[in-house]
Amino acid sequence: MLEDNTRADTSREEEKWYVKMPVMPYRITRRDEGLLLEWDQAGHAALYESRRLRLSCPCAECVEEMSGRALLQPESVPADIRPLSVGLVGSYGLKVNWSDGHSTGIYTFEKLLAWCPCDACQARRGEP
Repeated sequence: MLEDNTRADTSREEEKWYVKMPVMPYRITRRDEGLLLEWDQAGHAALYESRRLRLSCPCAECVEEMSGRALLQPESVPADIRPLSVGLVGSYGLKVNWSDGHSTGIYTFEKLLAWCPCDACQARRGEP
């Protein structure tokens, strides 16, 4: 005789699966003064200033891999540095070709959003 296995087992909690959507800007605009990242169509946008972004390069040439200590000397980055071009790295980041010849850093969208310089994000992080 076959057992009736059609009843739901109500003693177990339903398993829930969550998929984290990748962080990715809606639009990216290269300007001499920096990169304008528009995070959504509702108006969350910020200009990432060129020199500050270049000084934040996460590559192994600019940051010691094991300790995270900055290797890039701020005085070596020209005040008038600018992005010459910008390109996508997969669906997770940007690669910038800088006017000082540097181009090895990958700026992940997750980190860029965490560094977002807009007023709302700065307030959320407790920054003035």
